[in-house]
Amino acid sequence: MTDKRLTFKEMCARFEVTPRTLRYYEYIELLQPEKEGRNRFYTPREVARMVLILRGRRFGFSLEEIRQWLELYETHGTRQQLSAFIDNAERQLAELTRQQEELRETIADLNSLRDDTVRLLEKETKG
Repeated sequence: MTDKRLTFKEMCARFEVTPRTLRYYEYIELLQPEKEGRNRFYTPREVARMVLILRGRRFGFSLEEIRQWLELYETHGTRQQLSAFIDNAERQLAELTRQQEELRETIADLNSLRDDTVRLLEKETKG
């Protein structure tokens, strides 16, 4: 990773997030850009954190879970952070599996209802 710092605008563009999102991540202390006057600059550390934040969101983790996980690295190092990730991942995988099964059932129910409705409509059209 390069040592080049990104501006606020460059950070938004690189990660395709709104300025509001980026400011919120700063507000809840997920990111801590360097500040020079009114300008914000994002170091490679902040870029790496943003990658992890967006990946965590994609996997369904809450911002608070992500914040706590990132904080573990700062306070306890890599080993405890990775251990916590495994625990969080196991829990999230169980939840996603539950949601997947629920979605399968919903799709099956909707298919069945649609098929019943098609048959009913065909019956009314013939008779």
